[in-house]
Amino acid sequence: MIELKYSLVIEATGEPDYFGFYSPDLEGFTGIGHSIEDCLYKAKWGMIEHINLLKEKGFPVPQPNPNPKIIIQNEQELAAV
Repeated sequence: MIELKYSLVIEATGEPDYFGFYSPDLEGFTGIGHSIEDCLYKAKWGMIEHINLLKEKGFPVPQPNPNPKIIIQNEQELAAV
């Protein structure tokens, strides 16, 4: 069972021990980890802290995703504008 309330995208980088993550459901939530497991752990507790901060600042909190997904993919290249 996924213990997260929001979906999570973990992106592998060119470094073998460096991963970035973010939630497409929770605007502004990002982080880094040294393994997929590290990202999952940091995301679980980081989402709680992020939601508490949103509440504290009076910002709206998105509804939890009833079917959260965890996606692991290679880092997406940023397009030049």
